[in-house]
Amino acid sequence: MTDFNSITKVVVIGGGYAGTVAANRLRLRSDVEITLVNPRPEFVERMRLHQFVAGTHEAAVGYDTLLGAGVRLIVDHAVRIDTAARTVELGSGRTLGYDYVVYAVGSTAAVPVSVPGAAEFAYPIAEYEHAQRLRAALGELPAQAPIVVVGGGLTGIETAAELVEQGRVVTLVGGGMVAAKFSEPARRAVAKWLSENGVEVREQARVREVRGDGVVLADGDVLPSAITIWTAGFGVPELAARSGLRTDEQGRLLTDETLTSIDDDRIVAAGDAVAPSGRPLRMSCYAAQPLGAQAAGNVLARIAGSEPSVLDVAFVACTVGLGSRAGVMQFSRRDDTPVPMYLGGRVAGRIKERVGLAGPIGTIRKEARKPGAIPTFMGLGRRKELRVAEPEGIVKP
Repeated sequence: MTDFNSITKVVVIGGGYAGTVAANRLRLRSDVEITLVNPRPEFVERMRLHQFVAGTHEAAVGYDTLLGAGVRLIVDHAVRIDTAARTVELGSGRTLGYDYVVYAVGSTAAVPVSVPGAAEFAYPIAEYEHAQRLRAALGELPAQAPIVVVGGGLTGIETAAELVEQGRVVTLVGGGMVAAKFSEPARRAVAKWLSENGVEVREQARVREVRGDGVVLADGDVLPSAITIWTAGFGVPELAARSGLRTDEQGRLLTDETLTSIDDDRIVAAGDAVAPSGRPLRMSCYAAQPLGAQAAGNVLARIAGSEPSVLDVAFVACTVGLGSRAGVMQFSRRDDTPVPMYLGGRVAGRIKERVGLAGPIGTIRKEARKPGAIPTFMGLGRRKELRVAEPEGIVKP
């Protein structure tokens, strides 16, 4: 029987890929009270937002299918962590007491104010509300109206590919090379698919201004655009800084190699908004879910009076989807640098769908059924070999 006088309260802030896994894993102990705080009543599959925008897939999943018994969901915004009082202050005015916090607030879009018209006319895609607004706008747009996608990273590529497959007229603008983190052979494969399927690609093209009817490039060229989609950068919520916790320049919570805040050992972090030793991992679901499991495991270790484990991380591959039937899977060294080896075509497309897109939801459900079911490691390498990696750039909010 559980001794309710010795219950440990853990508040998980953020119900994305990292936070949901963490909440489920914390159920390994029956004497832990788990509260998950998330601003939406449904889980958002951010990896499917480009498909949601194009109308080919839904992106919201009910938490009733993702959270194990005993996890309490509170739909609200965390506005401040009071580390002295050990409370989380919510937007509704409510406060939650805690013994430990799992900080898993994730990332969001960052449209730079330095680009005139971008904040006013461009459509970000990183949040569900952004995608809903964009999907509605696309629904009112004639099929042959020109669309400009800004950002040559994986999100921009997948968005452009999904839209052109639906018969849209799309131009993809990248400030550098498209798929810059891929090897040259893999980049050529991506470029070939985009070209053969009608996407006009502008590489090494800086956006000077966004207008309601077009995009002005740094060289003065004007691209007609009925809708401009901005995928060129990410930001992170300001919760850590607002709570007096130290962050890196982009606002990610600074932690040690056990994912524990350098300011407070009651706060353990996971996902896009954490910078272990000031060296953040690549923003990705690939990293978020194992980090969520490790963060929960380290909270449980502290409750048990044992030492939390340090990161032992390596990346092995990254896949970009090209419409519904194709993709390119780039293999990498343990430090997340690409090797000249990749898979392309339908095989990579199937891997992207089954592993990259459908896999994370299956992982969360597996952890909900059986806490501790998924591994916390991400490869065979050592953390010391991992370089700082940004997939598409991060912009300070």
